[in-house]
Amino acid sequence: MHISDGIIDTNICIVANVASVALVYATGKKTPIDDIPKMGMMGAALFVASLIHFPLAGTSIHLGLFGVAGIILGKRAFPAIFAALLFQSLIFQHGGLVTLGVNALNMGAGAFAAWLIWRIKVLPESLRAVLAGFFGIIVPVLLMSAEFHFSGYGRGIFFLFSVYLVAAVIESIISFSVVRFFRNIKPELLD
Repeated sequence: MHISDGIIDTNICIVANVASVALVYATGKKTPIDDIPKMGMMGAALFVASLIHFPLAGTSIHLGLFGVAGIILGKRAFPAIFAALLFQSLIFQHGGLVTLGVNALNMGAGAFAAWLIWRIKVLPESLRAVLAGFFGIIVPVLLMSAEFHFSGYGRGIFFLFSVYLVAAVIESIISFSVVRFFRNIKPELLD
């Protein structure tokens, strides 16, 4: 799901980097001290989860945990995602520094969508968890597919969407499981 350097137009990447840094500031300012350990732990979980790849349909996919990040951190998920992506780029060349902003915006949009779904209190909690996990992956994949399409890679890039449907289902199950676990062990994380 990470876009490497040199694939997306550099001007788009510059704008995305500026927007990402602004979002890190906007969503991270006035962070309560109690949220900082949660952000660090979620950033570490995001970092590790995306390093575990599963072969599927001639490519590989990895977990993102953007739904879980949106549920636990809300709007504060964006700084955690940005930090995880920065370290992945610096340590493993996973993604790129030029495309860091594009990747952060894509994946952050998934966490933001998950957070919005999580806030729909009229739906049962388990359904919200499943939907948050699902859309936490689908939103970034749709954005990435559109970016590739508009960068001249053609409509065939939307094949990625079908591959990541499997990942979205897996993320739904994980989000459901995480919510059930924390509801029993530490329910204040979900409020």
